[in-house]
Amino acid sequence: MATRRELLFVGFAAATVLASGACGATAEKDEGGSGNAGGPATGLRIMVPNTPGGGYDTTARTAAKVLEDAKIATGVQVFNLPGAGGTVGLQRTVNEKGNGKLAMQMGLGVVGASYTSKSTATLTQTTPLAKLIEEAGAIVVPKDSPYRTIGDLVAAWRANPKGIAVGGGSSPGGPDHLLPMQLAKSVGIDPRQVNYVSYDGGGELLPAVLGGKVAFGASGFGEFLDQVEAGQIRVLAVTSAAPVAALRDVPTLKSSGIDLVFTNWRGIVAPPGISDADRKVWIDVLTRMHESEQWKAELTKRGWTDAFVTGDEFATFLTEQDRAVADLLKQLGLA
Repeated sequence: MATRRELLFVGFAAATVLASGACGATAEKDEGGSGNAGGPATGLRIMVPNTPGGGYDTTARTAAKVLEDAKIATGVQVFNLPGAGGTVGLQRTVNEKGNGKLAMQMGLGVVGASYTSKSTATLTQTTPLAKLIEEAGAIVVPKDSPYRTIGDLVAAWRANPKGIAVGGGSSPGGPDHLLPMQLAKSVGIDPRQVNYVSYDGGGELLPAVLGGKVAFGASGFGEFLDQVEAGQIRVLAVTSAAPVAALRDVPTLKSSGIDLVFTNWRGIVAPPGISDADRKVWIDVLTRMHESEQWKAELTKRGWTDAFVTGDEFATFLTEQDRAVADLLKQLGLA
């Protein structure tokens, strides 16, 4: 049922459907012969390695809709292949070597999960296409929670850290796991005492929060906007340096006296060994999407921070993130 960059995590950060590999993604050239992709690309598929309804799913389906609405691509398919914090989808992506029609929506959570799940497939084996967005985290409770403020929650948490369960939409090593661990450390709680309950994406986390299976949730704030608007969930604090436009009345952790800023990111990668032409189609399509008014409107609507980089620049970023997360998880005994 399933992001940003003051990355606290560059130091502390730390399918599907088999596509026919013989066919690459295509984009029509414009009649003027400029070499630009004048017509819409066809045959593109985006795999979401988590359950429907979570952050990766929302990002992928929003991107697909913008591509269609802006006539950048037609017939874009989005499908889910959940499991093991995203590493089932990662393994499929790596196995689809040379498939230029397929890409995977991913982010910091898949980086961590590739280590904690002992995945044989790694993100360094994929073809980096683009980093899209960054997103602040949020600390949320159901509407009938006794915790009215982040101060209320922290006081209860300090008194009984093992008895106050926190849910997140990522496996150990992912952003939703590392956020409450870092929050605990910031408020004087031993992170080893934290009772963290892992869910496979925000789509599974949401009903756990609504149903009171955990005392509070920690995830990207975009996971909860619909429920916030419906009055089912209250956001106690966001983790960005400044307030989030989509949640104007919600304080930041820093403004609440907690010295912590945390952001997450999401991007798109392709299988290894795709052709230069297919890589160019994907990067051109995503660049045109990023430049579209429809995408800019979605950034504003969802409170996402624009963090767009492509190709080699994203590859360098991804390598740095992979190394930083691996080092951190080894220190914590999780990798």
